[in-house]
Parts: sequence; C-alpha cells; structure tokens
Amino acid sequence: MKFEFMTANRIIYERGSIKQLGKLAKSFGNKALLTTGIPDEVTDSIVAMLAAEGVEAVTVRVVGEPSIEGLNEALELARKEKCELTIGVGGGSAMDTAKIVAAMIHNLGDIIEYLEVIGSGKAITEAGIPCIAVPTTSGTGAEVTKNSVLGSTKHHVKVSLRSPYLLPKLVLMDPELTVSVPPKVTASTGLDALTQNLEPFVSNAANPVTDSFCREGMARAAKSLRVAYDHGDNIEAREDMAIVSLFGGLALANAKLGAVHGFAGVMGGMFPIPHGVVCGILLPYTIEMNVKALKERMPDSHYLKRFDEVARILTNNPNATAQDGVVWIQDLCKHLNLPTFSTFGVTKEHFADIIEKSKVASSMKGNPIVLTDEELEAILLKAL
Repeated sequence: MKFEFMTANRIIYERGSIKQLGKLAKSFGNKALLTTGIPDEVTDSIVAMLAAEGVEAVTVRVVGEPSIEGLNEALELARKEKCELTIGVGGGSAMDTAKIVAAMIHNLGDIIEYLEVIGSGKAITEAGIPCIAVPTTSGTGAEVTKNSVLGSTKHHVKVSLRSPYLLPKLVLMDPELTVSVPPKVTASTGLDALTQNLEPFVSNAANPVTDSFCREGMARAAKSLRVAYDHGDNIEAREDMAIVSLFGGLALANAKLGAVHGFAGVMGGMFPIPHGVVCGILLPYTIEMNVKALKERMPDSHYLKRFDEVARILTNNPNATAQDGVVWIQDLCKHLNLPTFSTFGVTKEHFADIIEKSKVASSMKGNPIVLTDEELEAILLKAL
C-alpha cells in the first residue's frame, strides 16, 4: 500500500465563524483580491469587515464557472494592485478563482500552458501568496483540493489546473452561510458532494485515510441532503452537508474520482448543465455499469464488496446490495426533481464526441475498471 495525504494548512469550522475573517486576513497582509460569487449586499458586508481590520479589498465578481479569459483578467488585476493575499467567498467557482490567482501570481506564461488536456500541464514552480477559502455552498469541496477547474470556450471542455500550491492557507467554514442557498442549488451541490464521497471510496486509489472520510460523508449525505433541500433553514442538516462537502474534497484530493466525473467535466463544457446535476443524473447508471462490468471481467474484485458497502451506508440496511444503492440514489434524484440530459439539448448524436473526450479525462483514470465505449454509451443512453 502506498499513498499520500495533503490538505489546506488550517481549517476552521464553526457557526458564525465568518466574523473572524477580518482578523484572520490581516495576519496575511493588508491588501486582498476578493473573488466573490455571493450577493452584492453580502459582499459589501465582507468588504466592510475586512476594512475594519485595515485590509483593503479589490473585488472581482465571478459569474458562472471560471473561464481562462476571466482568470487572466483577475490575475492581471491582482498583480497590478500588488495584492498580498486572495480570499474566495462563494461556491467552487469563486474559490477556484482565488486559488489560481494566489498560486499563479509569481509564475510567468499563459495560464493555458499549465492546464491538463488542452495545455502542456506545465508545473507551477514559484510559491504564490496566501489564499483564504470561504465556502457558501455545500458541494465542490474546492476549499481543500489541490486542483481548480476552468472552462475553455474554444475547446468546449472543462479542465483542471493541479498543484500543491493551490491548497489554501486557511479554510473558514461557517455553515450558517449556506442556509440561504435555494433548493435547486442545494440539490445540485449536494449531489456533487455525495458523488465526491462515493467515487473515491470505490476508486483505484482509495486508501484508509480517505475511506474514513468517505464513509462518514456518505452517511451524513444520506441523512441530511433531502432535509436540507426540503427545509433550507434546518441548520443541523446544513452542518451535515458542509461536512459532506469538506470530506468529499479531502477524499478526491487524495484518492481519485471515476467515470461520473470523467463525463461531468466534458459535458459541463459542452452543455449548460450544472456540474452537480450531471453527477446526479449519471451516478446510479454508472454504478450499475461498473458492477456489471466487474462481475463479468473481475468477478473476484474487492470493488464489488465496496459497492455493496456503499449501498448499506446509504440505505442504512445491513443487508443491502449495490442494486439497492442504485434504487436509493434514483429515489433521491426523483425527490430532488433532477431533470434528464435531453432537457439540456443532449442527443445520441453527441455521444461519440462525449465518449472520446471523456476517456482521456483525468477522473476517468480512477474508475475501478476500464469501461468500454459500448458500456460508456449505455450509461449515457439511460441518462438521456
């Protein structure tokens, strides 16, 4: 057995902890690039909070998912303003922007050179400036990952930038910030978080450290995702889902993901589908296909026992099998009013392109078994 474990330098988890942001930021510098994906009035209150401690904020609003063009603009601004730290407040997009700017600020060259798939994967060699990540949704786990996701409009794909330098110096988790998240976003981000606890558990890079996070994360998601969707003001459910997101980030950063995320990065770049929605739609059918393929080609594989364990955790039934887990996830997606791919304009004619691009995605390499083109197509067909 061989594995490594890396995460953010410091994690603070507490209700109301956002009130500490000013003092914490001051310890890193006097001028911050604030990337925000939250409403203006909340952003204004954070700017005031920072100013009260003598920290000037240069604000960048992140709309939608980060793009190469938007990142270059934010990076240029941070350099021009001589920012000493970055603060990302919002969902994965805001945090990923803050992480990339912090890591890249002292590294030369076009950002595309450092990207996977469409770039050369050039390594970040110079240490950047501190980054503070403040998640306001419970889904991406970006606050504790050493990668950030960018969209390329030219290539119609989402790809990752990876480096230990992307790990934030500080994560400030205040579950109260997630209470106002609307049901549709709660569903999408929550399904992403669930998937990011499930896939690393059955990935080919699972290890004892990440397993512990995944088991706890899946159990909390099973207990609280529906509740958070139905009753957004239930702070206990929101706390659970914040932990699910955190644990999913810790797991995926130190194990691997799988076919669901292999598809998701590609489809998110081709169609206007929220990332978590892609994950939720694909998850039950991908589990079914993985189990079928394992039984046919690797019948003695320990992954089959893992899929059964996933089902036992989700259903809270000690006798559950993988298929029971599939049914449970399907029922969950129905409860969360998840659409189908056809709603977003996906057709069978797109399958060949999706599969070709997905097979080279880094996440696909973590799948417990290599799925054939025909098996990948069968997953998409069911999800259509």
